[in-house]
Amino acid sequence: MRRREFIGLIGATVVPRVLAAHVQQPAMPVIGYVINGNQGDTPPQFAVAFREGLGETGFTKGRNVAIEYRRTDGHSEHEPALIVGLVRRRVAVIVVSGDLPTLVAKGATGSIPIVFMTGSDPVGSGLVASLNRPGINITGATMLAGPLGAMPGIVTRA
Repeated sequence: MRRREFIGLIGATVVPRVLAAHVQQPAMPVIGYVINGNQGDTPPQFAVAFREGLGETGFTKGRNVAIEYRRTDGHSEHEPALIVGLVRRRVAVIVVSGDLPTLVAKGATGSIPIVFMTGSDPVGSGLVASLNRPGINITGATMLAGPLGAMPGIVTRA
């Protein structure tokens, strides 16, 4: 094999690989998680359940998804600014808890998905249009179990 052919062969096989290695990889999706309180305020079971839920759908923090926590440090009046910052950051999804942060997130973006958790009626609070069709970019869970709770006078046996 001649020297020019050899250099051409090396160039044809190595250069594309080097260029491919330097091409910017797609950015890892980022979840913006707003917590009303300090780091120690979030019950550990919520964080564990959140990570387990992500894992069940194939996402692992640091491997194929990033999570950016924003804490109010006890100043709930900072929530709107934290949420707007996440919208400007163009995170893949915003996770919030409570009616006010959810309403702020809903007003701040119509395109970034919002996942909320609340203890109130999400329809009555104006968070969602209806339970079966919450909205274009918003969904969540409520811990409101009034109509679903045990009925007086009904006895269940174990």
